[in-house]
Amino acid sequence: MQTNSSLADIRTFVTIAEQGSFTKAAEVLQSSRAHVSRQLAQLEQQLGVQLIIRTTRAQRLTPVGEQFFQQCLNSLQTINQAVIAAKDDTEQLKGSICINCVGGVIGEDILTNIISEFNLQYPDIEVELDFSSPRVDLIAEAFDLVVRMGELEDSGLVARKLTDIKVQVLASPDYLAKHAVITHPKDLEQHNCLTGSIKRWRFHQKSRQHNNAPIHEVEIHAKGNFSCKSGRALINAAKNGNGIVRLPELYCDTEIKANTLAPALISGSEQEQWHSPDVPLFLLYHRNRYQPARLKVLIDFICRHFNQF
Repeated sequence: MQTNSSLADIRTFVTIAEQGSFTKAAEVLQSSRAHVSRQLAQLEQQLGVQLIIRTTRAQRLTPVGEQFFQQCLNSLQTINQAVIAAKDDTEQLKGSICINCVGGVIGEDILTNIISEFNLQYPDIEVELDFSSPRVDLIAEAFDLVVRMGELEDSGLVARKLTDIKVQVLASPDYLAKHAVITHPKDLEQHNCLTGSIKRWRFHQKSRQHNNAPIHEVEIHAKGNFSCKSGRALINAAKNGNGIVRLPELYCDTEIKANTLAPALISGSEQEQWHSPDVPLFLLYHRNRYQPARLKVLIDFICRHFNQF
């Protein structure tokens, strides 16, 4: 026996049984009496049984129709509850959101403060923040949002740029006083460079005549006696006079203002100055036309608050 009966036909049968007439069922379903009758006939043909005995004046369920009605009624109630729950998940500002982010200042200071402010405005939305360092797979690891630094590969995800992060080459005033002035990136290869995960440091000179477009580029292999993936650890090592660091400016803004760290690469004229390229910071998420409302408001909230950087 075929079991591919249309859910619409089953809904129509249940409505006929509940209303007690084809005419009333058609009104509830906003359909014609003839269409309702055809749907019932189609369902009975697929099942190979008669569900309703109808005459010109009355109708009643057959024994198998009564049994089928009760089972379908319970199932449809479950389906309706599932539909409501799915719509609520999309439309209501509640539920959970999982975010993966780089750690350090960006994750632990900036994003955490943004999320804390968000939680005050939307207390029914639960946010789980993860600082695991490997590049995660949004689908495999069930993350809703990922905050990622650096240029991106084409992944099919939506990428919203949050900001461009300025990068500085810094050392302590004591270290700089003990060494010759560094005027070219290649000079850094003769120094003790304190490195994180990136060992090759890129620099460029900008053209003032062509909208700051890079005109010369240099890449060096940074080497030294200390390496750590923690920005805070690198800052402390540099403050102690151990060497030169290359870090996002917002990581060490306090130290720069306090003059415990100072620019290490000093060029001549403005046209000759060497710069580390800015590093883009992106917010990544799935391309989903039915994106839950809770996710939409958090994405807009994060993007709006990162505009200040």
